[in-house]
Amino acid sequence: MARQGAHDRLRKVPIFQGLSQKHLGQIAGLMTELDLKAGKTLTREGDLGREFFIILEGEVEVTRDGGAIATRTAGDYVGEIALLDSRPRTATVTAKTDVRLEVLDRREFANLVDSSADIASQIMSTMAQRLAELEDESI
Repeated sequence: MARQGAHDRLRKVPIFQGLSQKHLGQIAGLMTELDLKAGKTLTREGDLGREFFIILEGEVEVTRDGGAIATRTAGDYVGEIALLDSRPRTATVTAKTDVRLEVLDRREFANLVDSSADIASQIMSTMAQRLAELEDESI
């Protein structure tokens, strides 16, 4: 993916908003693009999380306990909670359509968080919001 295009896409992802060009470049350099067919499972509820996904194209469905709870589309992301908190996946995510994704694995994600206080702060803030949303959904 083109360097500037990667920066522009990452800047629009809430978890990375407000980060510098330098940090966005660092993140873009670690990500791997992946194409998956409709019906493919990205994450399975209860499994150990190994990847963080940013959706570039297509739609994924998020389910918990077998029931649909959300649809995520281009610019959305999934998988950050399991990577940061070392907890099992909180939901199953399945491609509703063919999808194109950017993927960051656990080791790269940990290195990224450890590399910069700015990056760590932004990611932790976003994770706290997601965890609060999960709590609200279970009430």
